[in-house]
Amino acid sequence: MSFENLKLIEPILRALKTEGYTLPTPIQEKAIPIILEGRDLLGCAQTGTGKTAAFAIPILQMLYKENHSEREMKTIKSLILTPTRELAIQIGESFSAYGRHTGLRSKVIFGGVPQKSQTDALRLGVDILIATPGRLLDLMNQGYIHLQHVKLFVLDEADRMLDMGFINDVKKIITKLPLKKQTMLFSATMPQDIKKLSTTILVNPANVAVTPVASTVEIVEQSVYFVDKSNKKSLLIHLLKEKAILSALVFTRTKHGANKITEGLVKAGINAEAIHGNKSQGARQRALNNFKTKQTRVLVATDIAARGIDIEDLSHVINFEMSNVAETYVHRIGRTGRAGAGGTALSFCDAEEKEYLKDVNKLINKTISVIEDHPFPMKNFNVVKSDKEGNRKNPSGGRRGSSFSKERGNSRGRRTVRKF
Repeated sequence: MSFENLKLIEPILRALKTEGYTLPTPIQEKAIPIILEGRDLLGCAQTGTGKTAAFAIPILQMLYKENHSEREMKTIKSLILTPTRELAIQIGESFSAYGRHTGLRSKVIFGGVPQKSQTDALRLGVDILIATPGRLLDLMNQGYIHLQHVKLFVLDEADRMLDMGFINDVKKIITKLPLKKQTMLFSATMPQDIKKLSTTILVNPANVAVTPVASTVEIVEQSVYFVDKSNKKSLLIHLLKEKAILSALVFTRTKHGANKITEGLVKAGINAEAIHGNKSQGARQRALNNFKTKQTRVLVATDIAARGIDIEDLSHVINFEMSNVAETYVHRIGRTGRAGAGGTALSFCDAEEKEYLKDVNKLINKTISVIEDHPFPMKNFNVVKSDKEGNRKNPSGGRRGSSFSKERGNSRGRRTVRKF
């Protein structure tokens, strides 16, 4: 099916052609007709599936086809609520690209920067507002934003909203929206809290689910290194000396960890920058732009800061630490292998993280291959357990199981598949 078959208007088809789009992705093919029919929609789609275009294109078309007097009203007609600044910026870029020939005005607002340029744009009039919850509520409380004319509402990355503690802000914002509106809720996963929320804001919705979170991109080559925590930085530096790694997005759990890893890489002569929530918005954008333009080879990021990062031709994703949530692993590696391109995902797993790796293997229904021959094989097989309160305590035993046996060999990185 082509975009022409979706009955899109000429201005949007022209913009899509400029962007190089020829065929819609599965989520676009399924969601666009439903939204154009005026129905509420509950969409489950992970990163890299073309989700933004799936709601941006029909919203632009519906607003463009309004009668002239309605289009001229300087009121917010569509609200897209998203959890992070990076994702908001990306969505804003998509609306600008797809809507370049429509004359519709869109604006992105988020915290962490002065609000004057945002309030100035709002005074001039905005058709489509893309916002993060905190700054939106701030400007609503100050009287700069009124939502009574919103006809199309999108709640994007709903599961991440929940993870980041924004759900109460989201509920406050929803109470300010008109009762009569078309609502679209998108989420990569569907935990019970999101399902419950969907029943309160959606009316007889159509359900669209593509690329379930458990089905990782098959063209991404996935491997894991067993390595002691103390040697992870040395292993990372060793791997990055390989010129085959053209660009790498390195994931860590904490902001402090991202800074320490970046400092170690820079000290080793590797061009790297960090991106996380403690960085100013300007610093985050500079780091992201440098990475996109290949000025920076390695970007070290936390999961929240990396949400919404869309990098073309990203060759490698490296999990410096295994995520303690299996679904997050899928989101991470989805940053490579996009748009049909190949990609490689490498993970570092220490003794404490082997349970996380088991969870990932169970979720994706496959066993990730192990690279056994490398300069820093695991030597510490002790596992730190947690008590009921989540406090770590030292184990009484030593090595557990036969899966973490020491390996000998050359440093070329022989890959095998091992179950544990």
